[in-house]
Amino acid sequence: MREKHIIVAVSAGIAAYKAIEVVSRLRKKGAEVKVVMTENATHIASPLTFGEISGHPVAIDMFEQVHQWDVEHIALATWADTYVVVPATANVIGKIYAGIADDMLTTTIMATKAPKYLCPAMNTEMYNNPITQRNLEGLQALGYHIMEPAEGWLACGITGVGRLPEPEAIVEWLESQMCKSNELEGTTVLVTAGGTQENIDPVRYIGNRSSGKMGYAIAEQAARMGANVILVSAPTSLAVPSGVDFVPVDSALSMQHAVESRYDTVDVVVMAAAVSDFRVLHKAEQKIKKMESMTLELVKNPDILQGLGAKKKHQILVGFAAETEHVIEYGQDKVARKNLDMLVANDVSKSNAGFNVDTNEGYFLYPNKDPKEMPNMKKSELAHNIMKEVVELVKNK
Repeated sequence: MREKHIIVAVSAGIAAYKAIEVVSRLRKKGAEVKVVMTENATHIASPLTFGEISGHPVAIDMFEQVHQWDVEHIALATWADTYVVVPATANVIGKIYAGIADDMLTTTIMATKAPKYLCPAMNTEMYNNPITQRNLEGLQALGYHIMEPAEGWLACGITGVGRLPEPEAIVEWLESQMCKSNELEGTTVLVTAGGTQENIDPVRYIGNRSSGKMGYAIAEQAARMGANVILVSAPTSLAVPSGVDFVPVDSALSMQHAVESRYDTVDVVVMAAAVSDFRVLHKAEQKIKKMESMTLELVKNPDILQGLGAKKKHQILVGFAAETEHVIEYGQDKVARKNLDMLVANDVSKSNAGFNVDTNEGYFLYPNKDPKEMPNMKKSELAHNIMKEVVELVKNK
């Protein structure tokens, strides 16, 4: 999103205030944002706020000349890399589909060649109205990208479909749409994520500190590259990335079954999950009552990654290694022992890498070439680098 020119157009829906946070989030991702508003939208959300958040004057009046020699609606249309309407009311959707250009919003969206994105938000009956549905289907056929509205409590006092999704979801959707490529088109990628949980009794378990952020970022990046993505995930608090086939699991054994049952049909496996090395031998059927001390007998879980390496045929196999010392030495041993095409090895003893943080660093290790060091970066950026390496591995395969 860095340095992308994005127009956020705001029409007169009650959810117009949410567009303020959309603009803020886009700017935090490095995009340059300009705001266009309908006259009626200014009665719901303040142009002053949008101007402060975006860093640019807000375009409202067709006849106000902001640039001395430019016709403003043409200047904006030419400037834009992306044009998104948040919220898109039934009225503005209908005007766009009918080709009506009678204000700054409808004129600029008609004049721009940039990809166009609509986030509909309205009363449930208005959204379900056959006219609205016809207009949306028609715009989609013309190449407009449409985000499905959420369900929930609406300003009109009912619960139903038509609610504008939260700003975080809108920006995530925009990013996934804008950053798509076809580098992995036709490739099926299976990603594991999260930390597995081994039950002690119905309320307690043995687990680890994995948040799942790295695996989810990889799944999201693979989907952006055009892959068919299967995300096998232990429990996390993360939202499932759009466009992936989500398979929830809990324990190491359930993850093993989910992965191995799909292994023959996939092209790439990225094992980013933190899989428990041990499980409880005798799980209690009822909650164990409080006692002074307790001894648990543990047995070793299967090494899922090593098992996949032993029966690898056409697949590209990528593993992760969380170490606290001798990162490269221990990692290269795993590459050879587990028959991997690539290993991402990192030192989880560092405070800015590994579990429960948004950044990571480490090394890419291979069976037949020198390690590649990855400096500290956001996990989303590291995911991009990992999947770029996967693209090369697929090509070479």
